[in-house]
Amino acid sequence: MLDDHDPWAPPAPPTRAHAWGYPTGPIGESRPGPGGPGLGTAGLVAIVAVTALLAGTVGGVVGYRSARDELPSAASLRDPGVELGQPTADTSPVVRPATSVAGIAARVLKSVVSISVDEETGSGTGSGVVLSADGFVLTNNHVVEGAAVDGTIVIAFNDGRTDLPARVVGRDPETDLAVLKIVGVRGLTPAALGSSSGLVVGDPVVAIGSPLGLAGSVTSGIVSALDRTVRVPERAGEAPSSPLFDAIQTDAAINPGNSGGPLVDMTGRVVGITTAIATLGGLNDTQSGSIGVGFAIPVDAARSIAEQLIRTGKAAHPVIGVSAGTVGADGSGPRGARISGLVNGGPAADAGLRVGDVITAVAGRRVLGVDELIVMLRRYRVGERVELTYVRAGKTRTAQVVLEDKPTN
Repeated sequence: MLDDHDPWAPPAPPTRAHAWGYPTGPIGESRPGPGGPGLGTAGLVAIVAVTALLAGTVGGVVGYRSARDELPSAASLRDPGVELGQPTADTSPVVRPATSVAGIAARVLKSVVSISVDEETGSGTGSGVVLSADGFVLTNNHVVEGAAVDGTIVIAFNDGRTDLPARVVGRDPETDLAVLKIVGVRGLTPAALGSSSGLVVGDPVVAIGSPLGLAGSVTSGIVSALDRTVRVPERAGEAPSSPLFDAIQTDAAINPGNSGGPLVDMTGRVVGITTAIATLGGLNDTQSGSIGVGFAIPVDAARSIAEQLIRTGKAAHPVIGVSAGTVGADGSGPRGARISGLVNGGPAADAGLRVGDVITAVAGRRVLGVDELIVMLRRYRVGERVELTYVRAGKTRTAQVVLEDKPTN
């Protein structure tokens, strides 16, 4: 998450919060109760509690004052000859298993960088993962997009190396990923990339990054859920297309500045790129710190995008050539993505699909709406053939489609 505020500043005025997004603001002020700015139910309970404490204090003050006069003076209690216990003679080093959080941090921290960005609208920090010895770094698009053309990007390592200039090699706003190249470096330690396909709910994981600009911070937790379809709402001034990804959910603490850093398994291999957190929604709620619901882009998807960005500067996105809308959530009909338009000569049209068909599955995996359809198709490559299940006039049918690349706007 791009951290572009003073973490020690007073809370900002309350603004509307999204269900999830880039955590960019400080903890907000408390919301008023249902009765407006006066007392709600919670406020009434608090006053009752405070009143009870005060009532209990009045009687106690008299007893405390009379007893205080009978206590010995502080000077009489001091002991000039006191010596506290010394460390034991055993000076052997503490052995920490390689699979402990400490062992993982010792290995992975050398492959994690802090990214400082100066752009036209301000400055901020994020995190990144070293991909190669000669300086390729994977991070989030939202960390560097403001400085991709006219801004400046500098890198710092946990070993004390700072102010290393970097350039954007390629960005993919649709998956919120970007690749940087640190200028003039050699001999870096690349992170070991694992696989996200083998994760199961409950697996322990570790997040590493620079929350609130505090480089080299390590937090731990578990995989809370898999295959979360997360669409991050646009921020002010952003293009209408918002990042959408099939996410790993974790309760490892993720805060502003963690964006682009690695989520690693207990072998120290990267399984995800931390990207977003859930926030407490509401008109006057600005809480944007960790509430134990964070999201990471699976490394299997991130690896493919990073390779494309390094090779060509852009990424391909498989599509079937339809426009569609989510239907059936209210139980009024089949649930899925209803086709509202077809691209002439596109994969879906060539396979015989029509306007009004409701796509309900991709390769046997259920589709609940348009967002799920998009992220499921991204699991495949352009040119691959996949089976679509759809409903037409109450009958379930299947069709084979060959995926094509999404046209450039």
